[in-house]
Amino acid sequence: MPSSSDKPTNVDLSAILERLAQAGVEFILVGGLAAVVQGAPVATMDVDIVHKRSPENVKRLLKFLKSIDAIHRRPDDKIIEPTESHLSRHGHSLFITRIGPLDVLAFIEEGQTYEELLEHTEEIEFRGHIIRVLNLRKLVELKRSSTHPKDKQRLLVLEETLRQLETK
Repeated sequence: MPSSSDKPTNVDLSAILERLAQAGVEFILVGGLAAVVQGAPVATMDVDIVHKRSPENVKRLLKFLKSIDAIHRRPDDKIIEPTESHLSRHGHSLFITRIGPLDVLAFIEEGQTYEELLEHTEEIEFRGHIIRVLNLRKLVELKRSSTHPKDKQRLLVLEETLRQLETK
């Protein structure tokens, strides 16, 4: 099991997505990787998801997290494993796993939860599974209202990618 300050040696973000889908976890891919799978030329170092917080889905997500040795990412070496309680709350759980970093979010900007984001998703086939991805239009909208410097930098790239996709 990794320590909370360890970086995984075999980061495989696509394996995280594939295994989430195999586990039957209901989630929406958000953040940098959502932009990447829709053609935006941006770099990302983790997987960000907003998950459905139903009891059944939280159980599936917890089982998945345990299967990849997930622990909370912390600045110290204290090891805290995920629990149903952590995943059911209205907050964020940032994990390090043996295959890469995974941020499990209860909501994103403006407090938008899984249910509120569903209408802004695209279904994408990925390694034989269908995954939900926050659409590029919504990603751009969220980045426009963000005050985070990284989001402001990415905004121009996301807007240009969206413009190119809409003119095809």
